[in-house]
Order: sequence, then structure tokens, then C-alpha cells
Amino acid sequence: MLFNSVEFLVFLPIVFLLFWFLCKSKYQQNLLIVIASYVFYGWWDWRFLLLIAFTSLCSYGSGIAIHRFIGNRKRQKLISAANIVVNLLILGVFKYYNFFAENFAGLFSSFGYQMDAITLNIILPVGISFYTFQALSYSIDVYQGKIKPTKDIIHFFAYISFFPQLVAGPIERASHLLPQFSYKRKFNYGQAVDGLRQMLWGFFKKLVVADNCAFFVNQYWDGYEYLSSMMLIQIAVLFTFQIYGDFSGYSDIAIGCAKLFGIKLKKNFDYPYFSRNIGEFWRRWHISLMTWFKDYIYIPMGGSRCSKFKAAYNVFIVFFISGLWHGANWTFVVWGGYNALLLITANFLGWNNKYTQSNDKKSTYTVYNYVGMLLTFMFVVFGWIIFRSLSLSQAYHYIVAISSNSNLVSANHISNTCMTGIVMMIIIEWAQRSKDHAFQLSNSGLMRYRPIRWFFYYGMAILTYTMSGLSQDFIYFQF
Repeated sequence: MLFNSVEFLVFLPIVFLLFWFLCKSKYQQNLLIVIASYVFYGWWDWRFLLLIAFTSLCSYGSGIAIHRFIGNRKRQKLISAANIVVNLLILGVFKYYNFFAENFAGLFSSFGYQMDAITLNIILPVGISFYTFQALSYSIDVYQGKIKPTKDIIHFFAYISFFPQLVAGPIERASHLLPQFSYKRKFNYGQAVDGLRQMLWGFFKKLVVADNCAFFVNQYWDGYEYLSSMMLIQIAVLFTFQIYGDFSGYSDIAIGCAKLFGIKLKKNFDYPYFSRNIGEFWRRWHISLMTWFKDYIYIPMGGSRCSKFKAAYNVFIVFFISGLWHGANWTFVVWGGYNALLLITANFLGWNNKYTQSNDKKSTYTVYNYVGMLLTFMFVVFGWIIFRSLSLSQAYHYIVAISSNSNLVSANHISNTCMTGIVMMIIIEWAQRSKDHAFQLSNSGLMRYRPIRWFFYYGMAILTYTMSGLSQDFIYFQF
């Protein structure tokens, strides 16, 4: 079920009313969440409900088994490792089997050995990377003694399958989300209203910015050889805003939706395109994934508390895995390597030690900051060209065409609706960059008057409806 669908507009109010008016206990609330989440996920393909249930059972059982063998570290390690292997094996088969089979066959062929790749007709389950990582973090944290396992299976299933963030994050940690299902939630009007505000902003970014950008990106990307250099740059920039509006829009809708049920999810985007260096960008982009890699891969490998060359190696491994996490294509791997090289270079120059505090984004920006922001944005746009391309060949020729097609004159123009949406998003997010989300408006000034606030929200809702582009799937559903 898509957030931007009629089905969801019917589904959400029904679940909301049942949750607050019929569920009188913690158990009933959690059971309804599980049922609603399985309906939400099964709306796409009910067969994959067995997969998410199996993943949940494995991690639930491993947590209890690890706790049972307190004092027997060897047995605990074996149980934790078994759960990790099972979950990664499932992820690998569904997401990477064909990729590796075809590449192994190609490798042997290059040495003169003919080998037919045995591929499978596999459908990639929506959100498998997200809920698998969420399940893994639970069993790892139990093994490391950071949390105690829950014995309430409904409680745990609600944690894994919570429908707002089930298919595209944020990737939550058990230490943050699981305790919120351990007590009966009480309705908080202020929290619910703030959730609706954040959802409205998420829908604006998705429907107005991302979907309108997608129309031009999808229409012109494959015909790059016939476009002028300027048009190629414009299309690349449009994809940069498309992927941000799409993914951060989903995160805002998910976080806002969770607030309607008394659940607080972690922030996933922190206005990343206002970053002043590449390190700051990756502290602001897809925060839940990058902190997952930091805590479970980067730091255990030694992090930055080692020689510069070992730290560079650690960064490269993290971004190699990050690229592969995004999909079974060499473009994602190269995109990860590209960002690793940027970060490693910045680390050697000492640039990534700047702007690490949250209050840095609230400070007054200097000319130096604006230059850094522009350069960072340019590096990010270049990376998104690799990310968006269907193959390394297409990425290479697209980049070459930017410098070689300067003599071509293009009559194509980006629509006013698309450009207006982008400009509005930039202005609003810049003005609100110190807030958790762009529509977190304080009740001061004119906004202290309720009619003004309602006029603003209804106006934005009408603008979102009238300026919406052709409906597009969320980009990160494929990951």
C-alpha cells in the first residue's frame, strides 16, 4: 500500500479510530498495530507476509535464546551469528543472487571458461533491506547486552512490522522503538497535530517536488545523447531534488504518521542539501542507515581511532556495503566508492571535523559556508548521476556528454510548477532549518492566531493537490 494512494487515505483513519476508541490495553493496541501492518504490507503481495513473519520469529527466538545462555558467551555468539547468517542469507537470495550469478559467469567467461549463469525469477520484496536491518540490530544489541529481550511476541512483531516505517524506514533501533510498545499509549492532541503537519510537508515534497521532477527525469534521462550540456545538468539537478523530495518526503510522512499513534520515530533527514562539506552531508542524509553502519560496522572495525590509512579503509568498506545495500548493480557500488573517496580526502584534509554539532546549522552562515555548500551540492549531484544511471556505461557517457554536448541547443524547458515546488521547498526548509521538520511552526507572531494557522495549512494542502505531478512509486521501495 502506498502513502500516496486512495487506499491509504481510507486505511489510516480506520486504523486511527480503532486504535484510540476500541483498544483499551497495551496488548490490544499492539495487536491492532500488527494486524494493520500486515494488511498494509500484504496489500502489495500477501505471499511475502510469510517472509517478514519468519524474519521476525528468527530474531525474536534468537533474543530469548541468547538471554537464556547468560554466562555461556560461546553459545550466545553462536546463536547471534546463526540469526545474522539466516537473515543475510534471505536478503542475499532475494536481492543479490542473480547479480552475483551473472557476474561470476562473466568472470569465468573472461578467462575463456564458458559458464551459464543460473538465474532465478525472483521478485524483490518491498522494504526487505529495511526490516532485515531492524531485526538484526535487535539480536546484536541483545548479544552485546545493550537491551534485554522481550518475551512478548506481539510486542516484538509490532516493533518489526510497524507500518509507517516498515517499507522505507527510518531504520529504528530496538533500544528506541521497542520500549514504546511496552506500555499503553495515551492520546496526545499536540503530538497528533504535529504529526499531521509533518505528514503534510512530506506529501508536498513527494507529490509536488519529487513527482514533478520525476516526469522530466524519466522522460529525458535515457535520451541524454541528444540533450545539450545545460539540459543534462538541469536533469541531473532535478534528480537530485527528486530523490530528496521522494525519500525525505516518505520519512516525514512515516514519522508524522507514527505520531498519530503515540510513537516517536528518529529523524532521518536533517536538511542535507544545506551541508557545507561531504562529511556533514552524510551526517544529515539517511541518518538511520548511516548510524546503523557506524555502530555495527565502522566502530567495530576500529572507526577513526586508528591510523589514517586504517580509518580510510574502514570508510571505504562502509560505503562499499552502503552502495551494495542500495541495489544489485555496479552503479551503486561505484557510487559508494565515489563517496568514500570524497570522505577519505576530506578526512585527510581535516575538513570533516567541522560542523559536527547540531547547533552549527542554527548559526549565521558566512560567505565561506555558502561556497562550501555550493561545492558540496555539486559533488552530490555528480554522485547522483552515477546512482541514477542504469549501468556504468550510461553513467560514463552521460558525464562525458555534459562536456561534449555544449554545441547542442535544447528547446526543452522545465515546467513552472516543478521549479516553483523546488523553490518553495528550499525557502521553507532554509527558514526552518533549526526545527525538526519544516512545518514545526511556533505559535508566535501571526501564527499564534488559530485562523492564520488553519489558513496556512489548508492553503498548503490545496497547493499540494493542485500542483501534484503524475503519481510515482517511492524510489526507495526498490531497496
